[in-house]
Amino acid sequence: MPAPACSTLRFGGLDIAYDHRVLEPRPWTLLQSEWASELSPGAPEGPILELCCGAGHIGLATAGVTGRPLVQVDASRAAVELAALNAARAGLATEVRCGDLADSVPERDHFPLVLADPPYLPSVLVAEHPDDPVDAIDGGPDGLAIIRRCLPVIRRSLHPEGAALLQVHGEAQVAALRDQLPAGLELVGSRAHDAHRAVVLLTRRADASQRNE
Repeated sequence: MPAPACSTLRFGGLDIAYDHRVLEPRPWTLLQSEWASELSPGAPEGPILELCCGAGHIGLATAGVTGRPLVQVDASRAAVELAALNAARAGLATEVRCGDLADSVPERDHFPLVLADPPYLPSVLVAEHPDDPVDAIDGGPDGLAIIRRCLPVIRRSLHPEGAALLQVHGEAQVAALRDQLPAGLELVGSRAHDAHRAVVLLTRRADASQRNE
């Protein structure tokens, strides 16, 4: 059961506990879970990896539909505690890791589905969201600072026939991201909830050796 200070909301058929230390789960982020669930039948066998998992709701909703094991990573101890709590409440098989993105996903680990939910707001917009933890929404000067840290982890951990879904700050960030992908990744599609909320689909490139880092 959640601690008394926790709130609970319904997300993707699950009861998700959260508190002031993490970002309150947004209903629109179910778009990412639903898209991952669509991709799952065509992906190789294996677990889901979720980077910057927060309270864990997006990955858990995906695992609940797909039946895949789940590995969740976040640098916030509070987020990891809540993600583990929510997994236990849902009865889902998960491994929750707390730490730096790169250090928490060894190079030997490969995943057919990768989710990434990093902070993506440009720093100048953070003050417009006073109820949200700064570290959960501040993506640096252009909003892409944490996204850039996710991309190398996605590149090396994604199965060659797998797919990654990454949250971004609308179509403007989708366009900016196209020019910043590391060698080995390709942006093959996106789905927008509105002008400021979108998810992009990344896959491994077959001609990665022809691109520069």
